[in-house]
Amino acid sequence: MDKYIDIILNSYRGYFNYLKNEIIFPNWNNYFYGLLVISLVVWLLEIVFPWRKKQPIFRKDFWLDLFYLYFNFILLNLVLLIALSNITEQALNDFAAIFGLQLTSIKLYSISELPKPISLVLFFLIADFIQWNTHRLLHIVPFLWKIHKTHHSVKEMGFAAHFRYNWIEPIIYKTILYIPIILIGGFNLKDVFIVHFVSIAIGHLNHANLGWDYGYLKYIFNNPKMHIWHHSKKMPNKYGVNFGISLSLWDYLFKTNYIPADGRDIELGFNDENQFPASFLQQELYPFKK
Repeated sequence: MDKYIDIILNSYRGYFNYLKNEIIFPNWNNYFYGLLVISLVVWLLEIVFPWRKKQPIFRKDFWLDLFYLYFNFILLNLVLLIALSNITEQALNDFAAIFGLQLTSIKLYSISELPKPISLVLFFLIADFIQWNTHRLLHIVPFLWKIHKTHHSVKEMGFAAHFRYNWIEPIIYKTILYIPIILIGGFNLKDVFIVHFVSIAIGHLNHANLGWDYGYLKYIFNNPKMHIWHHSKKMPNKYGVNFGISLSLWDYLFKTNYIPADGRDIELGFNDENQFPASFLQQELYPFKK
């Protein structure tokens, strides 16, 4: 037990120092300023090329979503996810050791040994496919849907809505993603940084007030005109449509794509949204309420 307590303390201390250095000493591999730059660029695009002309620049819940953005990206990582990831890694190593194994010994194949462009594309595809399936689970499993409702409580779409999600949601994504990535991993921090920020940029654009679909690339990349239907209050089925995270490819392959018309002015939300709380703290606690 002392070993795990040390991991938690060292994780907090290490991440706090890492975050402090990121803020004080900007560089090209900087999460804090990287998120800031992406957010400002996409917000500027919203202002210059607004899809919903009547939607104000400071739309409904703009400041709540902005708080979610930095809370989930920075504070949640500091409080929970970094320590959780390190504990999970140690726990899996301890469990594997019972059988005389190490996590590295059960790796099926290290795609990081392939040429860099190929390995990064494969890593991006595999991670996105796993997250697409995880996203579907969030809509299908009742308790997971209670967690995911926070994200679907957005009534006016904008870039920061990308990060409006309950604190449990990234735990689910990371837990499901963790073991597959171990089996094909071997990536360094710079590789993960590249893939992660490509995903963030696409996610910001998907939620932005922009009427883009990227032409023929819409069959590969998720886009604002497709993702708006994922947030539609009226759905063609019980569980939803357009589950793509960065890629629309999986929705077209598995027939979960749905773009019946121009979604510029559709109503967003879900059927029992009047029972969903409006404040940040109540939204964070909502999944545990009867």
